[in-house]
Amino acid sequence: MKSARRRSREFAVQSLYQWLLTKAEASAICAHLQSAPGFNKADREHFDALVQGVTRGAGALDAQLAPCLDRPTQELSPIEHAVLLIGAYELTHHIEIPYRVVINEAVEITKTFGGTDGYKYVNGVLDRLAAQLRATEIKHASR
Repeated sequence: MKSARRRSREFAVQSLYQWLLTKAEASAICAHLQSAPGFNKADREHFDALVQGVTRGAGALDAQLAPCLDRPTQELSPIEHAVLLIGAYELTHHIEIPYRVVINEAVEITKTFGGTDGYKYVNGVLDRLAAQLRATEIKHASR
């Protein structure tokens, strides 16, 4: 059974995928998704935080991701890009969520929505980003 947080991340990926492709207003995209089956089981507060945080801070999040990528963000699949943006946002702004949970959730969502081996790429990128953003947490976790 999926947790409410997992559902919020899945719906956030769908919203951000559409936002990346169409550049439509995030609020309109979110309003449309609210009628999707299963949305009522999602953590609405986390969903809102993810979509609003990513759409408002996409430039800064892309800048954080850039050194961890092997290509420009424009060349990423929109699903991988959306998942990476969410992962970067959570690593930066939700330090109460352990870095391993952020990475695992991103990998699992990419397995569901992304290409065949996209999850491997997402895992590697977020692992490098976590090493930069959560070095102290990683150090303590390895003890």
